[in-house]
Amino acid sequence: MKDLITNYIEKLTKEEIMNFLNKNNINLNEQELDFTFNYIKNNYKTIINDIDSFNIDRFKDKFREEIHVKLTNLINEYKNKYGNLLKSIK
Repeated sequence: MKDLITNYIEKLTKEEIMNFLNKNNINLNEQELDFTFNYIKNNYKTIINDIDSFNIDRFKDKFREEIHVKLTNLINEYKNKYGNLLKSIK
């Protein structure tokens, strides 16, 4: 399963991130998108290996307040949905 995630992330584009977030009513500006893309590309293994340690509040200064709130809600939704699955596939 983690290999599938790795393969997906390696091919992930900024456009795909932007499209996913737009579908969730989150519209990043260019700086926010750059930060998000680079963070995902460079840190996804840490996140999938320890989903509970990820806290977006550490990056509050990287996003506009409204975007930070929306991202926090979306991340929490996905943690609740898929967090236990990630924990089970160590």
